[in-house]
Amino acid sequence: MTGLRFYAAFVVFLFHTGIMMNPALPTGPINPFADVDVAKWYGTIFGTGGFVGVSFFFVLSGFVLSWSVKPGERARAFIRRRIVKVFPNHLAMWVAAMVLFAAAYTSWKAWLPNLFLVHPWFPDFSIAMSVDTPSWSLGGELLFYVLFPLIIRPILRMDVRRLWLWAGIMVAGLFAYQLVATFVVPSDGANPNIPISPLQYWFGYFLPVGRLFEFVLGAVLARIVLAGKWIGIKPAASVVFMVVGYVASMFVPFQFSLNFATLIPIAVMVASFANADLRGTRTRLRGRVAVWLGNVSFGFYLSQGVTIFYLRSLMGNAVFSTPLAILVLIGLFVVTLFVGWLLYRFVETPMMRRFSRARPPRIPAPRAS
Repeated sequence: MTGLRFYAAFVVFLFHTGIMMNPALPTGPINPFADVDVAKWYGTIFGTGGFVGVSFFFVLSGFVLSWSVKPGERARAFIRRRIVKVFPNHLAMWVAAMVLFAAAYTSWKAWLPNLFLVHPWFPDFSIAMSVDTPSWSLGGELLFYVLFPLIIRPILRMDVRRLWLWAGIMVAGLFAYQLVATFVVPSDGANPNIPISPLQYWFGYFLPVGRLFEFVLGAVLARIVLAGKWIGIKPAASVVFMVVGYVASMFVPFQFSLNFATLIPIAVMVASFANADLRGTRTRLRGRVAVWLGNVSFGFYLSQGVTIFYLRSLMGNAVFSTPLAILVLIGLFVVTLFVGWLLYRFVETPMMRRFSRARPPRIPAPRAS
């Protein structure tokens, strides 16, 4: 399961390097290709990659937390451990982004909510996508962590025979949620980059409460696998299904491409690989390199707002011939992976060792008689 995480983060990387507007310097593209046809092809192929990667993280988060739940663990201990997992990396990249570029144009009304990971609750994109842009997804994770002690109790009590029903309810719930975004949320407001209104985009993609369907689906799937009720789809078949779902997401209405179109393929992939792990089936994601990539994937994902956007701004958002553009992409990948490793090695790991568990109480020395 650890090995899977990197591929989701890598798809987000491909998405970020294909966009045409640099948030750090909004006068040119991130996409490095000078050839218009190649640039359009690259941006189109990976245009939903960011949606897929984030949705994958949300489903996987619910799955892993449900899979590894510790009976009797106090909610405070659980929440502390999860906050220590994400906040130090976030703080490191928040400082880096503010020092390098964001402080020059970000008011306190934007950077303060970002600092405390409540910025995706604001329908103003100057707040929701402020400072280190990828950090918006951590606002959703923070909501999941706070609610998980309440969510997991009914999930653990569910009748095994009804687990698939509840999984279906989560899928239907997300579909209904995007219907609300399409037909109830105001559709006025021009946006040159997306075919829906900014409010519909925020409601359907950024608002944390709407992502609970993905998280809870992941948690229910963990129970399905642990209960031996998985339908037996093999990992290789799930990859093919994921590719089909990804291609399909390019042709559905934009509102449903945000997370619904690939929800079932993502769920199938997560559950099938977990089931393979449970049964001890060999996969290519259990090797040392795959696990290392999975471990650094969080830092690799979170640092992209700095390593991609800022470095491209240093290039003046220049575009290049196709061979040079490919070298630029490789360079951005190497730098981002290196920063991801730095975060994992020098921020995430030591902070988890130091603060993820409460200190044992001190035993007073006995008094001399």
